[in-house]
Amino acid sequence: MSTQAGLSRADLGRALAVVVIWGLNFVVMKLGLRDLSPMLLGALRFSAASLPLLFFVRKPALPWRYLLAYGLAQGLGQFGFLFLGLKLGMTAGMASVVMQTQAFFTLMLAAPLLGEHALRRQWIGIAVALAGLVLIATAHGEGPGQMTLIGFILTLSAAFMWASSNIVVRFATRAAADYDPFGFIVWSSLVPIVPFAIFAVLMEGPSTVMHQLANLDLGALLSVLYLAWFATLLAYSMWTRLLQRHPAGRVVPFSLLVPVVGLAAAALCFGERPSPAQWLGTAAVLLGLMINQGFGARTLALLRDPKRA
Repeated sequence: MSTQAGLSRADLGRALAVVVIWGLNFVVMKLGLRDLSPMLLGALRFSAASLPLLFFVRKPALPWRYLLAYGLAQGLGQFGFLFLGLKLGMTAGMASVVMQTQAFFTLMLAAPLLGEHALRRQWIGIAVALAGLVLIATAHGEGPGQMTLIGFILTLSAAFMWASSNIVVRFATRAAADYDPFGFIVWSSLVPIVPFAIFAVLMEGPSTVMHQLANLDLGALLSVLYLAWFATLLAYSMWTRLLQRHPAGRVVPFSLLVPVVGLAAAALCFGERPSPAQWLGTAAVLLGLMINQGFGARTLALLRDPKRA
């Protein structure tokens, strides 16, 4: 792991590529949901992310309970809620912002479950971000940027499930620190396929599901492949490699750029224009994340002693 040198040009390129892929992710989801129901999109996404690779990627050296827990939390929970939220009125741009609150949910879950207690500045960051979320929730926006309350609540639930999956990863790392993360994501992606398919049939009916599959057009197919191969497999593997090569404090801040890309992409593709209150709420959420990461303290430390970079 690199501790002194900054990111190389190649690693900087990887970090920015992940930011763009994950930022565009929300627009692609919204496009996919035009032709597919939320549950069917989930089933197809994780089928494409796991089934073609099961014969080539070895199962990680972990008990199945970790794969099951991660697959249900990150797969069915996070993306089930997120797809439903986007379908029921959450805008793509605001979704990219609200999903970043997973960092705060992770902190709150880590204390009782892992014994990892947050610092005072991290609680301050949570309070600032919470104020931003209240602004976002109460300012619904106008026109293409109009957001529904149920969509907001479902997206916030998705962020909570993302945090839950982060806790599962921490437990898995304690069980086997050297497990293969790529194999972990491939094999855990197998878990939510059947639950997604069952929910799709129960919520939409067998005839609707079969009709959507029979009429799957190129746009919907490309959305599924992007979500599975780029947003899940490629971006995750690049992000993991960065975390293996560099301190987390040097890599994680790049995730703050994801909402920037998400908001810009949503504005270009759907004409979403957040209201002034939503912009203020977005700024508060991002400021809360920066406080949580200790950006101010780290910057002052680097100015005083550049060798600590």
